[in-house]
Amino acid sequence: MDILPSEEEQMLKNVAREFLETEISTAMVREMELDDLGYPPSLWKQMADLGWLGLALPEQYGGQGLPLTYLGLILQEAGRVLAPVPLHSTMVAALTIAEAGSEQQKKDILPAVSDGGMVLTWGIAERDPRLIPEAMTLQATADGDGWVLNGTKMFVDNFVVAQRCLVAARTAAVSESSQGISLFLVDTNGTGVDQTALTTLAKDKQSRVDFKNHWVEASALVGELNQGWPIVEAMLDRATALLCCQMTGAARKDAEMAIEYAKNRVAFGRPIGSFQSVQHMLADMLLHVDGGEMLTFEALWKMDEGLPASVEVSQAKAFCNEKCESVVRTSQVIHGGIGFMMEFDLHLWFRRVTSWTMRLGTTYDHRARIASALLDTPGRVRLGMPLPTAV
Repeated sequence: MDILPSEEEQMLKNVAREFLETEISTAMVREMELDDLGYPPSLWKQMADLGWLGLALPEQYGGQGLPLTYLGLILQEAGRVLAPVPLHSTMVAALTIAEAGSEQQKKDILPAVSDGGMVLTWGIAERDPRLIPEAMTLQATADGDGWVLNGTKMFVDNFVVAQRCLVAARTAAVSESSQGISLFLVDTNGTGVDQTALTTLAKDKQSRVDFKNHWVEASALVGELNQGWPIVEAMLDRATALLCCQMTGAARKDAEMAIEYAKNRVAFGRPIGSFQSVQHMLADMLLHVDGGEMLTFEALWKMDEGLPASVEVSQAKAFCNEKCESVVRTSQVIHGGIGFMMEFDLHLWFRRVTSWTMRLGTTYDHRARIASALLDTPGRVRLGMPLPTAV
């Protein structure tokens, strides 16, 4: 296994960095925090024209059929500049439809995503934030030729601009044959769907979404009835690994800003970067980013190879939760008080990385999943499961 980028991947990474650093400024990031949409449609269309939105989607539906590692590089560079675009939410949902959707769903959705004409999102978390089937209380009740949805999803990314949302709902009680969870593709503008904007640390567009007697056609079902949880688990693993790409991209940029500042900030007649204690902090920052990046791309590589990757995903997220957070905090320490001033840009990276560490499973959730695998616990290893007590 070689997780270092190939020549072709490095070329893509270089092109992505050049484009994104040219097109996206911190002024744009700040502007989009206050914008109703939260992203510039013209930039989204440019990314589609570059082929990035279809990068990992099947060729027969307008994509390029490239490995997930290629998409990971794009998200890493997007994280580096804090790109205000609904890339993560759209790609996670689109990849799930490509894997588990019906032929008609693929034809209707994937070409539109690839050409930039459709934004997607997904809703799994509820008031109980654990990403486990037992926490799914949104109810889908059979009604004629369709289903009626009632319940609430929390922290749904970019719902305000998405045309479709993948929603996990309970359609049956837990049994020996299934977890009773099904996945539906719903129209975000449908009757009985209400969203409430949530105020977040990252100042991004997240919503609480309430479904009140929202009716969907039978064709909205993704995968088989009551067999949706394995699809959700695979989606969450992809989402987590791709989020780690964003985290490492942002953390590396933050580390680079700290290094540059340490070279030029003079105290006691010399640059602070010449002090050994500061040098140790800077070295640790780079080690932390490198480690998170290697774990993340190992997980993506295993997914591309069709190998089990749940443990690798949790290793990457548990590590990035702690170490990327350490990077942005250390950068604040090196910069001193100016890092916390709204006029100074450093806090933009701090707020986003800190927010991302709290999404898609805490460090403790992921460590529990790793521990369960190490202890050879029976059953699927999943997020939020209790740590076994017997060894």
